[in-house]
This record gives sequence, structure tokens and C-alpha cells, in this order.
Amino acid sequence: MQIGLVDWTGGYLTGECYGDDVSVLGSSLGKKQTWKLRVTTEQGKQSVVAVIGHEGQHLLVEADGTVHCGQPVTDKQSQFLLEVHPSGAWTLQQLESKKFLESDGEDVFCVSLGLTAHHLWMPQLAEHAHVVLFNPSSQLYARTDPELNRVWVDAPVPYLEECSFLLRFRKGTCHLETSNQKFVSRAEKLAKMPSTETAFHLNLKPGCLVFLTDMEGHVLYPQGRRGLLCLGDHPVENEEWFVIKRCPQWVSLKTRTNRYVSIISDSEVYAGPKKASPMSTFLFEMDPGTQTVQLRDVHHKYLAQRQFENVMADGYATEVETRFQVLWHYGRIFLKAPGGRYLGTLPVGLVAARAMHPGRGKSFWSLTPERTFSPWGKFALNFYLEIQGNNLLAIIAPNGYYLRGDREGCLVADGEEVTRDCLWEF
Repeated sequence: MQIGLVDWTGGYLTGECYGDDVSVLGSSLGKKQTWKLRVTTEQGKQSVVAVIGHEGQHLLVEADGTVHCGQPVTDKQSQFLLEVHPSGAWTLQQLESKKFLESDGEDVFCVSLGLTAHHLWMPQLAEHAHVVLFNPSSQLYARTDPELNRVWVDAPVPYLEECSFLLRFRKGTCHLETSNQKFVSRAEKLAKMPSTETAFHLNLKPGCLVFLTDMEGHVLYPQGRRGLLCLGDHPVENEEWFVIKRCPQWVSLKTRTNRYVSIISDSEVYAGPKKASPMSTFLFEMDPGTQTVQLRDVHHKYLAQRQFENVMADGYATEVETRFQVLWHYGRIFLKAPGGRYLGTLPVGLVAARAMHPGRGKSFWSLTPERTFSPWGKFALNFYLEIQGNNLLAIIAPNGYYLRGDREGCLVADGEEVTRDCLWEF
């Protein structure tokens, strides 16, 4: 989890790029003010954490109480006991010395055993602002209802656009923007513009666990049978907590015939439905190292190539058969299975890895030295169009000659001027 830490003066805990100095001179959340929080152990409601800067250096405390960045000699040197207070502020107590991290408005040190306001740090989330909200208590995701102007916590899988939210931070408060550019407000209905009615305090715990409160201390949590997200005072069993996750890359695959690739009978992959559904939605997981992609369905199974070139939704993340190579072509995608063949659909709609070449009729034309064309090209060629009359055009090939069809039916690019053989009807 990535955070910024704001002290009692409003300054951000800052790790300098040069040297190992630590200060609170940062006035906004930037690279030097972003810290990674790594939880090492849990002690009841408290967590033992390491605080790591943008260059991988740990926040360290020396025996004399000075604080700097570096690599720890012992684990205890970089470990802090984190406590979340009712105000949402944090204290960081050095595990070995039991002293609290504090600042004087400029420098940072760790010398006091007693707790004062100078030891309080307000966390600010530094994760990606485009998120989904998962409620561990109900095991459901928050979803905007554009028709009723409300937010429900009722989505088992966040595949809909309505499940995505934007975190807008302003003057120490958080505004939760929905996918239709409205804002969660103190009233049960959404507001059109951010205001004091849409401003909430973001209370944060390690693991990207948050809950939202208004200025009067009322808590935002799902209520009723349908899970309406609204303010209340008596959440039970931690139902006010949400896990903030970066908005996942959900995709759907549509064939040339406008059919969606979907899961049927638990694991069969079939291109049939004309409308998208949870069963036609996949998580697009890219591996930068191998430049392959895995497609995970809503039941956490992966598409995989199986016997007889069949594609099934029964794979696991560790299987080689679940990794497909991707070829993009003007917004369309070809998926090459581990067996070397491309995914396509059979006449009955089942998806199989049978095509030797990507795309019907191959992908691109290539121009031969004889000025003829081959449909085996790997790269797209640019052609120029000239309108020569009503529904008539001439085409100039990349070699500068006009495209024509000769008497024997061969397509060639050798016309130096526009003749009848060079005219095409469109």
C-alpha cells in the first residue's frame, strides 16, 4: 500500500533524492513524499510495519533518535508499531526503543516515549485514483445506479463500468466520484458537483482498508437488504470497512459476427450471446516479461488450450497453457495459443485454437518486387484513394503506381496513369 504521511503542521514526510535525509518540508504529495507500507506482523488491532521510500530505502531510527533513509542492519531498526486513532490519524512507534516518530515542523526524529499531537500523522492514500470498493463483510462491490442516483453494495463481480469510482482529494477530505460524473453525498442520492455535502474523511488502515465519515462523525456503510450506501451511526461486524482496489482491466471479446465469447456449462467457451454478461467478461492480465496475456473469468478460472485444440475455462494461473500471445490489428485482437495456432470459432460457436494464420484471408497485403500482391504480409501498407467520378475511385499503392486488375485476374500495382483497368467501383 502506498501512502503519504502529513504531520501536525500540514507538511509531508519527505525522503530526499540525494543523501539519506528525512524532513517534513514537502508541501504536496509527490514522488519523494510517497511511501510504501509493508506489514510484517499483526498484533491485535495494531500492525508492525516497515516504511519504504521511493528509492527502496527504509525509514530507519538510530540509537540517538535521529531518523534517516537506508538499508536496515537489523529488522527492528526499521520496524514500527502502527496504531490507528479514532480521528483517523496514525502513530508510528519504533519497535525497539518504544519511542514515537514526530516532527518539529522541519526535521523528523524519534525521541519521546509520551504521546502528543506532534506524534500524530494523517495518512493520505497514494494509490491509483481509479478504484473499485470491495466490502469484506458482505463480499460484494459498490455499484452506482444511474437511474435512481444511488450507490448499492450488491455486485459480486466488478465487471460493470458502474462499479468504478474516482477518489478526489481536496483540502484534506475525499470526494467519491461515480462513473457518471456524480458524487456520493451525505444525502442518499448522488450530487452533481463536489461540495461540503460530498466531503468525507478517509480513515485508512494497512491493506488499503478504509471507511468514510462525514464532518459530524457519521459513517458511510451499506444498509438494508439491498445494501444502500448511506450514512449511519451503528455499523456492526466491521461492515463500514472497504478494501480499495485499483480498477481491474475487464474485457469482453466480440467476434466478427458480433457474438460475445462466453462461458457455458461451467467451463466450455462458446461465442453465442449478442449481449455482454458476467460470463462474457474476463480479467485481462498482461505479463510484461513474456508479453503474454491471461484471461481470467468471474469464477477465477483461466482460458486454456486443451486437447484437440479446444479452449476451456478451467485453467490455473501457473499453467503454460493459459498464456496467449497477442497480435493487435487496428483495434482488433488475435490470440495465439501456446500450441502455435490462433483462436477462432467453429460453426457451432465453440472457441478453438485451430487457425494457422491470424484472421480470415490473413491480416495484411504485402507488395512483391513484381508489383503483385501477397496476403501473407506482417505489416500494414498505406494506400491513397482518388475519387475519379460517381462511385469510382483509383488507388495508389505504396510504390507510387496505380492499382489495377489485369486480364488474367491478377492484382498488380504498375499503372502509371489512370486507365479503365485502374478504376474501382465503391
